[in-house]
Amino acid sequence: MEPLNNKTEEMLTPLKHTEEHKGSFKPTSAFVGASWIAMLTGIVGYCIGLWNATMELNEKGYYFVILLFGLFAVISVQKSVRDKAEGLPVTEIYYGISWFATLASIILLIIGLWNADLLLSEKGFYAMSFILSVFSAIAVQKNTRDAKLFKEENI
Repeated sequence: MEPLNNKTEEMLTPLKHTEEHKGSFKPTSAFVGASWIAMLTGIVGYCIGLWNATMELNEKGYYFVILLFGLFAVISVQKSVRDKAEGLPVTEIYYGISWFATLASIILLIIGLWNADLLLSEKGFYAMSFILSVFSAIAVQKNTRDAKLFKEENI
């Protein structure tokens, strides 16, 4: 084992993106599967909770639309962030709207749950299901894009 005070120049310089390191990496099937399972668990759990809830139909619709809105918004954010990182053109208005929609969906869920006549455990269930769904939707989108890029590079 090398002592910490004997750092070489190679260890101190950041990895440069050379042609050999520029290629994309294919996501592992375990990560792809885990991402899909997490997303489906969040979405299905959220929807089962809505189905079994004793709230009015318009409230159920409100929470369902927030879920759909949030999923679309985070996928748009992931895509625009990734496009910018890869040097693809992204308009600032679309980038800003994507972030605004993501924050709006989270804030609308918080406001809805704050004012809902639900037990704290139910409020927590909807919040955690929502966060699980949107976070894993980002991972699924990233995996889909990485797999497509890897396939295109290796054709």
